[in-house]
Amino acid sequence: MSEQTIQIVFKVESLRKVPNPYFPEEGTVKGPQMYIAICDVKNLPDNIPTKTNPREQNTNTKVAKHIKNSLIGTDPTFYLLNRGILLSADMISFNAYSKLLTISFSDLSVHGNIDGGHTYKVIKENRNLISENMTQYVKIEILTGVEDIFQDLADARNTSTQVKDVSLINLANKFDPIKDALASEPFATNISYKENEEGEISISEILAILNMFNIDRYPVMDDRSYPTVSYSSNQTCVKYYSDAFEEFKGDKEKDNPYIKMKNIMVDIFKLYNHLEINMANYYKQATGNGKYGLTKGVVTAKDGSSFESKFYKNQMSHQTAKGLIFPVIASFRAIVKEENGVYVWVTDPIKMLDNVGPSLLASVVDRNRTLGNNPNAVGKDTQQWKTLHQDVLLQKFKLGLF
Repeated sequence: MSEQTIQIVFKVESLRKVPNPYFPEEGTVKGPQMYIAICDVKNLPDNIPTKTNPREQNTNTKVAKHIKNSLIGTDPTFYLLNRGILLSADMISFNAYSKLLTISFSDLSVHGNIDGGHTYKVIKENRNLISENMTQYVKIEILTGVEDIFQDLADARNTSTQVKDVSLINLANKFDPIKDALASEPFATNISYKENEEGEISISEILAILNMFNIDRYPVMDDRSYPTVSYSSNQTCVKYYSDAFEEFKGDKEKDNPYIKMKNIMVDIFKLYNHLEINMANYYKQATGNGKYGLTKGVVTAKDGSSFESKFYKNQMSHQTAKGLIFPVIASFRAIVKEENGVYVWVTDPIKMLDNVGPSLLASVVDRNRTLGNNPNAVGKDTQQWKTLHQDVLLQKFKLGLF
């Protein structure tokens, strides 16, 4: 091993070799090889060489904050949602019994971290914040034999993606109704409306929530269609929004459901906030105990610390997975109606939430257990969305609200 060689040894959950299609068989010709490892972020070494990464790692950017939120969040999906870390190396070896992976970097001008530098830095700085009952994994792609194409590889892997749909929508000023409606809210300046804009809240997240209250697309009394896509696909919600502005132009603009929704937009996010900060309280009311933190998909703040609610930054003792929140929020579409060409509430949504919140939360937690303690499954479960919607609808009728 040369003086410059760095060798790191760490435990991984698995390692898979992806065969080189040009050199499928082991032989005398040594071509590039690819390996994929899955590693517990707490086992990731601190000394991976990073001189080969062409980007500066600024952990104050929107991208870095999204990585952090995913890392310390309530869903064990970090390794799926994040692109992971790409390494160039001289050679590797793997002990299948101990699951110890050894990676050698012999020339630090072409060996080391190529892409995923932000991911690596965010992991090192924040993995101590991951809940004790949560394990997050990161994908590590390792390439050997790529010294001759290193520069092309680095350039290709670090090329920015094409401008996303949201940037084009923003350029056409189609987000103006949302900007106008939310202008006075404290989180308004924290929304990013285009690619690489500062702001922790993506406009696609805003559109996913608004989609749940589109009573033109999901009529209140229609028991065949529920906005589960708000949980499963932000991009589809972006498309729905864009399509609405294409369909309702000029004189038809007043028929655009998002224009009709402007008067209740602020209330929707206040409702979301009220639910988020009261989940544990509703659970206690429903069950008589305060063990909400034992629910899969719920993380309890440690050592006197607290979480912040997504939009209004209120302090919370518990953080709840989106898969448990969204079906509850969506059920309040049942108390929206169109009146004089705009959406209105048939009653105060916060008061209604305080009234039915405990029973809704008991239902969603019970469904979570039925589905194998899987909040992601709850978020996609149409039957659960239907059940909660009908519960709110029934309460509306009991109160004589039409």
